[in-house]
Amino acid sequence: MVKESAEILSEIRKNYILTTMKGGKRIDGRLPDEFREITIIENYVPRANGSAYVALGKTRVVAGVKIEAGEPFPDTPDQGVLTTNVELLPIAFPSFEAGPPNDLAIEVSRVVDRGIRESKMISPDKLVIEQGKKVWIVFLDINVLDYDGNLIDACTIAAVSALRNAIVPASREGGEDFKLPVVNTPISVTMVKIGDTLVCDPSLEEDQICGGRITVTTTEDGHIRAMQKGEIGVFTLDDVKKAIKMSLKVGKNIREKYFR
Repeated sequence: MVKESAEILSEIRKNYILTTMKGGKRIDGRLPDEFREITIIENYVPRANGSAYVALGKTRVVAGVKIEAGEPFPDTPDQGVLTTNVELLPIAFPSFEAGPPNDLAIEVSRVVDRGIRESKMISPDKLVIEQGKKVWIVFLDINVLDYDGNLIDACTIAAVSALRNAIVPASREGGEDFKLPVVNTPISVTMVKIGDTLVCDPSLEEDQICGGRITVTTTEDGHIRAMQKGEIGVFTLDDVKKAIKMSLKVGKNIREKYFR
């Protein structure tokens, strides 16, 4: 990710990473299917309807949820609306600049949004105020504070955490406030190919030298909800099968450890 604008690793460093990988471990000591430590702080932004701070290794993001009444889409008059936006703050990485979303921000927001939407994490029919006229619109905004690899999973974990503690301000419409109707917990697992080895939760250096990236989002029922390939590189059918197997295992572990 962001290979074109990040510092280019020296050939000596690349060879060191590849050589270490052949020994079964990564340069930070992790196994191929091992995530970095995850820190989650819920309700991080007091004024938001829901929020979460997430640190995935040294990658840090904050997700905030704002819920407002508005008109439904014409083709889904009986459903609420979810809109997702990711902002790469200039303080997060040397190549990040202020202004309109760049290709990376757009890609991350689409992959995060697709995983949540296709998993049907939120029951959209329970966000209807007046069918065809007024529904609750859920604005999910994610700010990247520090980038040290694997933005997609850090943003997904923050988004899911923020949505899980979000409160719909129904009192504004004459009702009673209620928890956002969340029915499952989608977890994305991003893997990259280093040489011939598939590893999850890539660090910044692994992001920079990878030979392809794939993200698989699953839910606790063991179903695959979304899949996205990124970067230049080829994945064989066997690679894809390994990626799916790893995503199910790692996703289950993350849910059991952080989302009970």
